[in-house]
Amino acid sequence: MSQPASNLPALEHIADDWLDPELVNSVPVDWVRKHRLIPIRKDGMVMIAGAADAPLQAYEDLALLLDTEAVWATAPEDEIRRAIDRCYFRRSGTTDEAAAQADLAASISDVTPQVRHEADDLLAGSATAPVANYVNAILLDAVKQGASDIHVEPFVNSLSVRYRIDGLLYEQPRPPRQLEQALAARLKVMARLDLAEKRLPQDGVARVRVGAREIDVRVSCIPVAEGERIVLRLLHREATRYSLNELGIADDRLAQLRQILREPHGIVFVTGPTGSGKTTTLYAALQELDTEHLNVLTIEEPIEYQLPNIGQMQVHPKIGLTFARGLRHILRQDPDVILVGETRDLETAEIVVRASLTGHLVFTTLHTNDAVGAVTRMVDMGIPPYLLAAATRAVLAQRLVRRLCPACRQPAILSAADAARLGQPSLAGRNVWAAPPAGCPECLGGYKGRTGIHELLIVTPDMAEAIRANLPAAELRQMAHAAGFQDMVADGLEKVLAGVTSAAEVLRTAGTREEP
Repeated sequence: MSQPASNLPALEHIADDWLDPELVNSVPVDWVRKHRLIPIRKDGMVMIAGAADAPLQAYEDLALLLDTEAVWATAPEDEIRRAIDRCYFRRSGTTDEAAAQADLAASISDVTPQVRHEADDLLAGSATAPVANYVNAILLDAVKQGASDIHVEPFVNSLSVRYRIDGLLYEQPRPPRQLEQALAARLKVMARLDLAEKRLPQDGVARVRVGAREIDVRVSCIPVAEGERIVLRLLHREATRYSLNELGIADDRLAQLRQILREPHGIVFVTGPTGSGKTTTLYAALQELDTEHLNVLTIEEPIEYQLPNIGQMQVHPKIGLTFARGLRHILRQDPDVILVGETRDLETAEIVVRASLTGHLVFTTLHTNDAVGAVTRMVDMGIPPYLLAAATRAVLAQRLVRRLCPACRQPAILSAADAARLGQPSLAGRNVWAAPPAGCPECLGGYKGRTGIHELLIVTPDMAEAIRANLPAAELRQMAHAAGFQDMVADGLEKVLAGVTSAAEVLRTAGTREEP
């Protein structure tokens, strides 16, 4: 057995600018992980860094494979593993090459993926599995670009792949049309779906890894005229969790929301369409709680992020575990705070209200256009207005808007039409910022990242009395504005004037402001 490399010079860390993806193009990721070595480029020299107990023979083998003179050194094993993941994550070679290899394989053989139930590592590859490599390349590229969804759409003469990034879909290089069946089969195998069933919609979940990071992939497959349309939702199990300070909530509304979080009981609704960041906001709110001394339980569909010190239950409608049934059992678990992923029917709504009235703080979401709409939605479901008035503490409505790229945003003038649609015609002609259509290498179309625009409706005693009297939504909105309520469009306008986003983006997501 070779001697270990413990006598070599030691590095305390491996910096990002030392990593050179070109150095590892010919080195399989499985090999460097097994031997705990990574080639780097430091001060213009090629260096091989390895764990302290890595054998010298492995250094020699890697130097021979690289065909270059290299300095040898050691580094902490955890640092080596993180450097391997970071380096291979940045490696180029990407979907076009993988698609060409898969197309060649599909043209000479019947490509049928092998069934595997463990999580695939997107950084690894195999010369004998070109279609699997192409799927991995798509997923890895989507993760690199920060996509939330991948759309695979067959048409008569083409196969389209699009990524949803910051809320919009962006076309990617198109794979050969003949890959459609092999690609669909591979994705079905990953999600444990029925390969033979092509007439009915199917849903499943796959699990992949990017090094040590695990990602759940929700797979939805539906039959269309030209084949099967597949949409993949990427859920990062260890994604960065945001705090309330990072969501873009204005300071005065943030202070009000934090005051509500200290209440011992009541309902806090978060409303908005699908993809508006409701779950992220709820998770951020839960992080503000004293989970060490409070029993916090959630019921979700699905569990998107794992939270420390919190019990999380996932609904399974196929076996009868619905929101309502799960919530009944959660109430027997001595909870202090409950999160209900979505209130979508009368049965769930009744239990949510009852839980809040019996001494629990309840967070839940609704699909409504604005904060006042949550009141009418619950009444329409069948909740008596007097119970809703007694239970509700606040409603937070939100949308996500894209942030202007700070590197390429350009000065603009707020037009009279946009100022009127934003509810402030007097601001026409104000200097603002806009996105250049072409953008820059740092962004997509002049935007980079997203933030929220919000409206927070606090149920004051006067508002509770109005809800109890079942006043129309328009009158509730007028009362709220008279008490200082600021709607989403007004919040968006503040972000436009601050240069955070553009008027076009606020109008795209929140629409024209309705007069109170």
